[in-house]
Amino acid sequence: MPAPISIVIPTLNSGETLPATLGALMEGLHAGLIRELIVTDGGSTDQTLEIADEAGAEIVTGPASRGGQLRRGCAAAKGEWLLVLHADTILQEGWSKVVGDHLRSGDPATFRLAFRSSGFAPTWVAGWANLRSRLFGLPYGDQGLLIPRAMYQKVGGYRDQPLMEDVALARSLSGIKLLPCRAFTSADRYERAGWMRRGARNLWTLTRYYLGVDPERLAQDYRR
Repeated sequence: MPAPISIVIPTLNSGETLPATLGALMEGLHAGLIRELIVTDGGSTDQTLEIADEAGAEIVTGPASRGGQLRRGCAAAKGEWLLVLHADTILQEGWSKVVGDHLRSGDPATFRLAFRSSGFAPTWVAGWANLRSRLFGLPYGDQGLLIPRAMYQKVGGYRDQPLMEDVALARSLSGIKLLPCRAFTSADRYERAGWMRRGARNLWTLTRYYLGVDPERLAQDYRR
């Protein structure tokens, strides 16, 4: 019986962070969980594709748009389950046992967010994200998403949009579980912009998305 999980990772000049992300996945390979690794790239000009190729990944390429990249990557997947991770997300040691136990439930799931940074601000921001995930079933992509492929296909998958593709998919799902295992993500963007400022900006972007602002417009404003 083939391993159940297809790993899907969107990349764009992710050479500095991708090795650690892939390294944390090795325990899933040893546990017989991972069927394939798909790296869906948006035009990297650094060593990202070399790293992916050395890791034995299937490489899918196309225009740089996280929603579009994820849609192409998931379309190439053959596993019964999809585990979608960002290229700067490192799963906590022991994740394979937690995920292996969860597969029997058939429910979509996400990990508890944590930052590779210490102090009150990263703890507070991660705590809010985890509370939002628990109460409203709205994880961001930084937390990873584990979903049965049949369920993913039934709801229409990721939308080809440059921002809020994770929220759009989460809104179409019900019963997303918060796993007792952390996904550590980079704190670089928060540390550059300021924790409170970045957090407020993310919340405002989410609010505007719910109010119907076009994701293309949101992406333009977000990059400024």
